[in-house]
Amino acid sequence: MTSRNSNRFAASSRAAVLVLAGMLFLGSGSTARAQSDGDNSQRGLEGAWRLQVTVRDCNTGQPLRPTFPAVFTFAKGGAATVITTGQLPSLFTPQLGVWRHTQDHNYTAVTDAFVFSAAGAWIQTHRFTRAIQVSVDGDSFIDQIALQVFDTAGNPIATGCGTTVANRLE
Repeated sequence: MTSRNSNRFAASSRAAVLVLAGMLFLGSGSTARAQSDGDNSQRGLEGAWRLQVTVRDCNTGQPLRPTFPAVFTFAKGGAATVITTGQLPSLFTPQLGVWRHTQDHNYTAVTDAFVFSAAGAWIQTHRFTRAIQVSVDGDSFIDQIALQVFDTAGNPIATGCGTTVANRLE
């Protein structure tokens, strides 16, 4: 009986040591991950951003209207969402799309939004293609926007340009 209890105690002690070692190992990884998550330069584009968007003349680069705010989220895995004050929400859906890393601190994103008439009929689709450059510290970005406007049959009917200055939303 004593031998059996000793064996159980030894087995339990080994299991406890393994569990404790695993917790220490996982805990140290969690600490390292939490520290790296706070380092914006390591996150690249992923996260939420506060933007100031400027619509520009494609030929001269001159602003065509006052700058307006927007919020852009870049989700892990490549999904992108934009909400903007640049259009009435009753006439313009949020922009949804994708983003990807291209090289170094550079990324691309493509989002689409549906545009409606005042009567509620779908009249256009706006596609925004962005060339994004994130700052070295990861706290800001700038981009160049190419806008394509399509009719409901998918035919291109207009183009536009813009730029953005953004800061990480935290």
